[in-house]
Amino acid sequence: MTPCSWSTRRSLISPTAGAARFRNMNTRGPTLNEPMPNNKPRAMDVAEGSIVVNTPVSDVYQRWLTFEDYPKFITAIKRVRKLDANHFVASLIFKGRQYETTLEMMLRVPERRLAWRTLADNSSPGHFAAGVVSFTSLSDLRTCVTLKLTSSFGGAVSRRISTYLQSFKTLIESEAARGNRR
Repeated sequence: MTPCSWSTRRSLISPTAGAARFRNMNTRGPTLNEPMPNNKPRAMDVAEGSIVVNTPVSDVYQRWLTFEDYPKFITAIKRVRKLDANHFVASLIFKGRQYETTLEMMLRVPERRLAWRTLADNSSPGHFAAGVVSFTSLSDLRTCVTLKLTSSFGGAVSRRISTYLQSFKTLIESEAARGNRR
């Protein structure tokens, strides 16, 4: 895959795939680890897309680091509330149904990459979503943003990813043109 190109794919992923990596970690929030209620393979939508924005990588990274602003460019997210430095509660709408889930920031590499995932909870115990966004500085004022989303929520992630990226580009470039970040 070349930088700033996109692809989509659908795969079958077991809800416990990769569980050995997290065996001694509590990945389900404040409750004890327990097996997922339905261990049959689940269809997961996986999509990846890239876009070039005319903004320095430092500004692009800072904007993605602000989860509370995600509803401004990720239309499925309606509201985000910060719990602590690494956890957020997000209200989402997929296929006309509203969900509330806890997001966990898993990785921060300044000006390079961010990764997050949902934590299972009572309101959406069988759903999983994760995202990784990578940043490549192309020049002092241009950045390639690559977003990869994985979701069991449905709703055609592959059709939404380009919309999310274009909305992000419009938002950050219009803010840069006005001379402010928010």
